Amino acid sequence: MTWALIAVASYLIGSVPFGWLITRWVAGVDLRTLGSGNIGATNASRALGKGWGLVVLSLDALKGLLPTLLAPLVFSLPSEHALHARVLAGVCAILGHTFPVWLRFRGGKGVATALGVASVLSPFGTLTAFAAFVIVMLTARIVSLGSIVAAVAFAAYQHFAMQPSPWSDTTWSLATFSVAVPGLIILRHRANILRLLRGEEARWKPGERAAPKEAQG
Repeated sequence: MTWALIAVASYLIGSVPFGWLITRWVAGVDLRTLGSGNIGATNASRALGKGWGLVVLSLDALKGLLPTLLAPLVFSLPSEHALHARVLAGVCAILGHTFPVWLRFRGGKGVATALGVASVLSPFGTLTAFAAFVIVMLTARIVSLGSIVAAVAFAAYQHFAMQPSPWSDTTWSLATFSVAVPGLIILRHRANILRLLRGEEARWKPGERAAPKEAQG
């Protein structure tokens, strides 16, 4: 029952669509009808400006960080179960953001929420992923490419950091997270990957506002 409560509570926290809610509140529009149609921080930034985009980014990260950090404390789990509880909470929060029940299971790509989760589970892996993202943004200025490279960098770091026994009884859940969540993020970017291969993916332009979705090329 405890594990089920952690999963459900974390999913519901993760499913709060902050980008959609804030855009409705500030501009009175549905974020899904603008720009890429995504409810995450990048599209919110294009719709409302980078200030509100940072607010959405922070809130989306927090809804991953807080359940992951607090799950074993709230439910008073023994130390040998703490990591597994954190991983479960983090994965469910990411799934909540990606497939929110409130928006008919059509949510964001999970990058910001995964950032919050990963910062608890693996601070150094998170720093590695963030460095990879910054390098891509400074050179290519393509958010989707930066997110994909960051996911790969996190998985690669964890692969080497968890040697020689990543699948031990105490760390198997983290090893699974380190493969499955980057894989989910990459899968959620499959349309972006196709545009990257065609050379059609948009570059980040600070201050550019999102056009209605139907006006996008």
